[in-house]
Amino acid sequence: MASSSSSPAPMIAERRGIPAATFVEDVETYLTQLGLDVNSSLSFLQERLQQYRLVEMKLLAQQRDLQAKIPDIEKCLDIVATLQAKKGTGEALTADFEVSEGIYSRASIKDTDSVCLWLGANVMLEYSCEEANALLQKNLENAKASLEVLVADLQFLRDQVTITQVTIARVYNWDVHQRRIKQSA
Repeated sequence: MASSSSSPAPMIAERRGIPAATFVEDVETYLTQLGLDVNSSLSFLQERLQQYRLVEMKLLAQQRDLQAKIPDIEKCLDIVATLQAKKGTGEALTADFEVSEGIYSRASIKDTDSVCLWLGANVMLEYSCEEANALLQKNLENAKASLEVLVADLQFLRDQVTITQVTIARVYNWDVHQRRIKQSA
């Protein structure tokens, strides 16, 4: 979108591929600079608003996935820590684990030097407890950092939606005002 008004704060052109909306101070100047009539401008702004909504849905889905992933990683870290704590005590750890959806099995785990981790895409690898702990810690840090970036992206996106909605209202109201002026003349 072309810049059409002076804003007190410096505008960000985009954030991670999300274009920034421009706040319209003067609608007439805005329309003149873009070379659009009111209907074309409103169509463009509505289309941009729909694009923002689609991106928002995508980001919210990613946020839900990460919010579900973080507790799973933390649970895996707890299990690895429990296995390391039980190691060398001679005491067996009894655990219930999911074999398939809704099907569980019970296992007795004695001293173990390694664990198997699902990496995704039907891939499981065996790691030493120390390596597994390091990998899970790294994955947890990455997931939390990604979540922070997503939250910031969502906030930026919500700001752009608000600016676009205000711009739509300003253009529409300006058009109504211009029509009233023409009718009264």
